[in-house]
Amino acid sequence: MKIQISKDILLPILQSSNSFVERKQSQSILANLFFVAEAGKLQITATDLEVELVSELACSPLETGTMVLPARKLLEICKALPNEAIILIEDFKTQAKLTSGRSKFTLMKLPAKEYPVTSEISPTLKFNMQKKVLIQLFEETTFSMASQDVRYYLNGLLLEFSAKQIRAVATDGHRLAMSEKEAEIEITKDLSVIIPRKGILELLRLLQNTEEDELEVRINKSHLSVNIGSQRMKTKLLEGNFPDYKRVIPPDAGDFILADRNNLKGVLTRTSILSNEKFRGIRLNLTKSSIVAIAHNPEKEEAEEELSIEYDGGELEVGFNVAYLLDVLGIIRSDIVRLDIIDANHSCLIRDPENLKTQYVVMPMRL
Repeated sequence: MKIQISKDILLPILQSSNSFVERKQSQSILANLFFVAEAGKLQITATDLEVELVSELACSPLETGTMVLPARKLLEICKALPNEAIILIEDFKTQAKLTSGRSKFTLMKLPAKEYPVTSEISPTLKFNMQKKVLIQLFEETTFSMASQDVRYYLNGLLLEFSAKQIRAVATDGHRLAMSEKEAEIEITKDLSVIIPRKGILELLRLLQNTEEDELEVRINKSHLSVNIGSQRMKTKLLEGNFPDYKRVIPPDAGDFILADRNNLKGVLTRTSILSNEKFRGIRLNLTKSSIVAIAHNPEKEEAEEELSIEYDGGELEVGFNVAYLLDVLGIIRSDIVRLDIIDANHSCLIRDPENLKTQYVVMPMRL
């Protein structure tokens, strides 16, 4: 294999590919990128066997062939070269030689036949959609995913597909985020899948960094893949049954709270400074037209602040993890936020008053 390519073209591919490689030493081949040079194109694959990214770019190779090169070292070399540099990559038996101007590098390469190449999935469901829809779904829900929970199905995002909409749900057992968007999907039967945490975060990063507006989604019983522009990302799906999230969402409260989102966020942020650093508990005292946030810590320090709100219900005292509340207020974009709190034993339902289909649930704490 022998190719000549511009740094400006290669660098973005290497940057997006490096987060897909396996950094542990258990399988050293997975810390590498798989290059395939064919007539008119160059294909670069990165995988850790859970997620995979295949990038394709137009290229006229001087010699066709395959090569396996270390991902991190190749990225660092490419970043260090001057802008608009031209890079020549040549295959020399067990080594690869990189030349750019007066710079020369020799890298050890691994046998191409050992790289775990996979094929495109045979989908049971395939459809096109706008990139911005998936980005919105993911940004509104992924912060509630669990991380390294023994209940492995919580370490991911539930996606539900129907003919008219896509719904995303994430929960770590203490909070829940749900969002749904309209979408036209040719489907005869509703389908749900759980995408693992890494797969979702890598997909979100990929979508945020591409200029393409439309993407193609393919799903089968074990994988989901997304084709966008010249890149294809594939992720394994999690097995198991996602919790019945509809039972977790509390009913609307008869008397709900309407508050200025930025003002409420400011009150909680300031009050939380003196909360318990481990449990992050904060107490909310509700009275007609006002809410008082109170926090204590083991050093017997205290913070308290009052905020005017719209609320016609009775007096109520309830505790929450303030970090969970702040996460939600950081995601919602409306000026006004609605909170439904039935009593101290029920979860709090938080929504944008003008978009009730996106819902956030935070469980109460005993303080």
